[in-house]
Amino acid sequence: MSPTTAASPAPAPATDAPPKPSPGAKRSLMGSLIDATALLRAASFKEDSYVAAALPASDLRALADLRALLATHPDQISIWGVPLNPPSDAPADERTDVVLLKFLRARDFRVRDAHAMLLRCAAWRAEFRADAVLDEDLGFKDLEGIVAYMHGWDREGHPVCYNAYGVFKDRDMYDRVFGDGDRLSRFLRWRVQIMERGVRALQLRPGGVNAIIQVTDLKDMPKRELRAASNQILSLFQDNYPEMVARKVFVNVPWYFSVLFSMISPFLTERTKSKFVIAREGNVAETLFKFIRPELVPVQYGGLSRASELENGPPKPASEFTIKGGEKVFLEIDGIEAGATITLDLVVGGWELEYGAEYVPAAEGGYTLCVERTRKVPAAAAEPVHNAFTAKEPGKMVLSIDNSGSRKRKVAAYRYFVRKPSA
Repeated sequence: MSPTTAASPAPAPATDAPPKPSPGAKRSLMGSLIDATALLRAASFKEDSYVAAALPASDLRALADLRALLATHPDQISIWGVPLNPPSDAPADERTDVVLLKFLRARDFRVRDAHAMLLRCAAWRAEFRADAVLDEDLGFKDLEGIVAYMHGWDREGHPVCYNAYGVFKDRDMYDRVFGDGDRLSRFLRWRVQIMERGVRALQLRPGGVNAIIQVTDLKDMPKRELRAASNQILSLFQDNYPEMVARKVFVNVPWYFSVLFSMISPFLTERTKSKFVIAREGNVAETLFKFIRPELVPVQYGGLSRASELENGPPKPASEFTIKGGEKVFLEIDGIEAGATITLDLVVGGWELEYGAEYVPAAEGGYTLCVERTRKVPAAAAEPVHNAFTAKEPGKMVLSIDNSGSRKRKVAAYRYFVRKPSA
């Protein structure tokens, strides 16, 4: 079974720039799939290398100096299971230099500052019992998958951590979690537990995946009430998880946060600013799809992934395409056998368009069946469109995605499964 498209007009002669479609024009799905590649802009942030041959001589000297300082310590120091001052006769561990470089970069390669930071981190981990936190039940199971959670990975293999604090606009929920010092301490420990899961998913090897992606949802976030907790979380992570975040994506950003970012921008380093990605409400899926494949983006952010879906391994890849303003795209999935069942999920970033599905028998003169009557899908749609259909005769499923009423280009993705008839 392969997706095809409805017949399209003959292509226009090639030009330097493709002609813009007129309002209401229909375009093939293949054209939309090709256009989708334009969404993958070159990353503004170039992740640091941990390969020795790629490091400048000054960085290598700082790394050697930090190793020499640590070698004077009588006790063995280990962070995230990585020995940082192993005995001279111990076999080399390629992870050691990766962790040391993270501390050096966090302090602009000032060796003594990086050394002091590393020792404070090791002391905090011992006092906090950070190595044991992964095995603890801290009583926040109901916040898993809502407030802070690891889910999937980006297009380059970085684990992705999602953060959303809008649930705390409810006063009862806020009091239950932050009502006193003990509750706040337990929440901070739980938040460190999530971070530790992310670190454990890293390779910490030269040329490997050595940082995570953070996606922070600012929708309904009660800023004033969470100030104390957010400041403590930020301080903990800055002091004890250096260079562990490759990119910070802020989604559902209110207009006043956009103004704030523009105001503080002159005071941020280019390195810091290059890690930031800002997505206003209504532009979340398009932004996330640039960095994360749709089948790994949670459904609440316009993707196809549900909470428990990754437990059985990587999901089936989705096909991506774009629909320009004023376009209607037909997607055909043909070669369906009699008795086969096809299930399909489709998402469109920003929605606000019309969708319908029908089944067309292969036999000439067969009756076309309505799988889903054409309907308007609102911008606020919280779930992918889901269709399931069992064919009584061979044929194809035809989906219509009509963006004629909008002038805005939209990203979209779909995937389908066919269960063949049993013998």
